[in-house]
Amino acid sequence: MVLCVLAWIYLLTGAGTGMSVRAMTALTLFPHLHGASDSAFAWSGSYWILMVAMWWIMMIAMMAPSAAPTILLYASVHRHAEASGQLRDSVAPTGAFVAGYLLVWLAFSMLATFAQWSLERSGLLSISTMGSQSRWLSAALLLAAGVYQFLPLKHACLAHCRAPASFLSRHWRPHAAGALRLGVLHGAFCVGCCWVLMAILFVGGVMNVAWIAALTVLVLLEKLLAAGPWVGRAVGAILIVWGGATLWIT
Repeated sequence: MVLCVLAWIYLLTGAGTGMSVRAMTALTLFPHLHGASDSAFAWSGSYWILMVAMWWIMMIAMMAPSAAPTILLYASVHRHAEASGQLRDSVAPTGAFVAGYLLVWLAFSMLATFAQWSLERSGLLSISTMGSQSRWLSAALLLAAGVYQFLPLKHACLAHCRAPASFLSRHWRPHAAGALRLGVLHGAFCVGCCWVLMAILFVGGVMNVAWIAALTVLVLLEKLLAAGPWVGRAVGAILIVWGGATLWIT
């Protein structure tokens, strides 16, 4: 919880990008109509690190709330196993589990940063808003995210995230190495469930906290509500309509 709060504070203060509050909170259905037309610049090594850190901390802020039930259940199971004498670990496996989970999102953040760099170089992404400057990019991402909400892969990954007890009992391994492996596996299922949704941040702005908050709530609803999968499908239908409308707006 503390980690999540710190991550949100970091985002709300601009994540070191110097973006204005207005740029971070602007809301519009068709962001490409309002994006600043600017050209790419050469990324320095320090800027690459800043962008990877921004993406990683943003993923922590967005995903930690929905991952909390699994993390807390793992900690509870491990404490019970220790108390009953079933295992004896000299290190904290819960920390290893969390580390494995976060390492997967770090890998995702590196790929997302590379995608951001590529889109900026091609002129499809605004430097000042980190949002789409192209209706084709906006429509493609919205349609892809909408369609993905209905695919079997999405729901197979979501099923693992929605059933932490079943996931832990099926994949449990003892000791820190087993906890790290389990955290990586859980992170992989979470990425599989949500990666296309995260990609639509390129539409409204990577650092747009309104879009970030909306996606955070959606991920929570999908994973925690009994009707979560249907919420995801409803959002998928909305994204498809939104993407189609974007193609007609010039």
